[in-house]
Amino acid sequence: MQLISFIHKHTALPQKSIESTIQLLNDDCTIPFISRYRKELTGNLDEVQIADIQKFKKLFDDLEARKSSILKSMEEQQVLTEDLKLKIIVCENLTDLEDIYLPYKKKRKTKADTARENGLGPLAKIIMAQNVQHLSSIAAQYINDKITDEDDALEGARHIIAEWINEHLGIRTRLRNLFARKSTITSKVIKAKLADESAQKYADYFDWEEPLHRCLSHRLLAMLRAEQEKVVKIDVSIASEEAIQFIHEKLIRSNNECAQQIRLAADDSFKRLLAPALANEALANAKEKADETAIMVFSTNLRQLLLSPPLGEKTILDIDPGFKSGCKVVCLSRQGDLLHNENIYPHPPQNESAMAMKKINSLVESYKIEAIAIGNGTASRETEQLIKRIRFTTDLQVFVVNEAGASVYSASKMARDEFPNYDVTVRGAVSIGRRLSDPLAELVKIDPKSIGVGQYQHDVNQTKLQEELDIVLMSCVNAVGVNINTASKPLLSSVSGIGEKLAENIIEYRAENGAFKSRAAIKKVKRLGDKAFEQGAAFLRIVGAENPLDNSAVHPESYEIVMKIAKDLKIKVSDLIGNKALLSSIHLKDYCTDKVGIPTLTDIVKELEKPGLDPRKKVKIFEFDPTISTIKDLKIGQILPGIINNITNFGCFVDIGIKESGLVHISQVSNQFVGDINQAVQLQQQVKVKVLEVDIDRKRIQLSMNF
Repeated sequence: MQLISFIHKHTALPQKSIESTIQLLNDDCTIPFISRYRKELTGNLDEVQIADIQKFKKLFDDLEARKSSILKSMEEQQVLTEDLKLKIIVCENLTDLEDIYLPYKKKRKTKADTARENGLGPLAKIIMAQNVQHLSSIAAQYINDKITDEDDALEGARHIIAEWINEHLGIRTRLRNLFARKSTITSKVIKAKLADESAQKYADYFDWEEPLHRCLSHRLLAMLRAEQEKVVKIDVSIASEEAIQFIHEKLIRSNNECAQQIRLAADDSFKRLLAPALANEALANAKEKADETAIMVFSTNLRQLLLSPPLGEKTILDIDPGFKSGCKVVCLSRQGDLLHNENIYPHPPQNESAMAMKKINSLVESYKIEAIAIGNGTASRETEQLIKRIRFTTDLQVFVVNEAGASVYSASKMARDEFPNYDVTVRGAVSIGRRLSDPLAELVKIDPKSIGVGQYQHDVNQTKLQEELDIVLMSCVNAVGVNINTASKPLLSSVSGIGEKLAENIIEYRAENGAFKSRAAIKKVKRLGDKAFEQGAAFLRIVGAENPLDNSAVHPESYEIVMKIAKDLKIKVSDLIGNKALLSSIHLKDYCTDKVGIPTLTDIVKELEKPGLDPRKKVKIFEFDPTISTIKDLKIGQILPGIINNITNFGCFVDIGIKESGLVHISQVSNQFVGDINQAVQLQQQVKVKVLEVDIDRKRIQLSMNF
């Protein structure tokens, strides 16, 4: 099968679109660039469809590479026939390919190998032929210095037959399907762990059993983690009777001594070879599907978090709250620069609340603070209440900011390079404040796995997880656009076509030459060639540029089209921007060319209506219930305000203003059936929840949005 046909079969996308997209990918074009600026070539494919083409292209390439390796190995072994070669060439998946190769795969010495070395191959063939009588006397002919008697000879022959059964394509395929449809996964606690307090978090899986194909992603990953920590033992199995009966029906066509030997070999082959291998394969396949689900949940959450509403350029006073060590206070400029930092001690044991309130009021006045950000960690509620007691002379907005991952950033090399003269507490506080101003710009500096919006993200395939997160990160950054004159290295690195090294060169150019004044000047950056400019220029914004298009998502390659439109309307480009009446009067067909069609022209007009418009929503102030400070304050039936801070495929977690987040099970999200929770809720969504159950000992809270 050819590449285009392979991808078409798995995606059902038009073959012409697939072919064009592959060509663009081979030309080192990025997904955001292709989806935004090459719509005519791809047939208007979106980022998800282009990513699917990229994924199946890799699968195809991996399959072809494995075929080449197998063909080479079999040629070296001199076992490659034309029939086998054809089967390998037309094979469409790795599982079937490995089944074909199994008899020729180099492996450790087996019982069958020993039997063959002892000359029992012919006897095994005689048994499989099933057309002889007096098998014992025939077996006696194979007695030698290593085969002591007839039973020894028959046992060796059975080992060879068992291996043949294990390598039989039809049998493996049928049994693989049985494991896929009818296998059961069981989880049993290891007795030594019953009294282990740390193992109690896995108590649900101390004695668990269910069909493997029904085992939900989070449950399977939890069981596998418990097994890895040696708390439980997992087993996957099917009813052996059905499997063995099928083998008998497949192979046995007589009722003599040979048939009995084949039955014994079939039993041995299933229990010793087929069942363990196919059980492991079934579990691996289930794990792969669970990984895909968990990665999808994580990537969806990450996208929503990265695209959280920004406050924008404001002077911010940020407080990283604490008790004994005090609260770290920092003041940030509109550009996020650190202006001031110090500690206050309003909470126990110092209780210097009056002094702290006076200091905060003074800082607000001195630095003309427009908003206050409070980290949502220890002492957050107490600090929020303290701030609300202060009588400011200006109308300040007060926000509680999720600080997950701030400590990871504060201890990183990136943070040390950014703030070499400050300790981790200052760096962490600055990060919290910057998140309020621009969540995307700050969160790109942190490993997504440390942000706390995933589901078993450390247990899934890390390579696949990283690939998906990289796609999400690049997608979000390019959807918003980047101010090239203020962006950090991590933010620039995620721009289409830029990467880490060119990001360094851009920052170096800024330091030596000052701010970029036009997109054309970007070409002066060291080693930033035509390809990188093509891929990244439209995502890099020049605020205050002489050419207003430089601060828009219009690609430089389309500037001439905009200029022609303006010329035809007898106005300047600057007068065209934002003029909806004029823009709606344009006949787009008049500006179509061989390369530019209606899709691109539609995007250009849409961008000219609101150039550089941030696709993110506006941030909203939120207040928790002031009467709730700890889990002990909760009562069954209470209705509380909350913010969704994590989403899994079994429900969502809601921050209700205390240390522990509550779980809204998917069945409690709505009064209607919810199949995909991401269709019902979003990260950072403000909701009302009802307290259903409180387990203080296990620190678990069950909530409902269905009331």
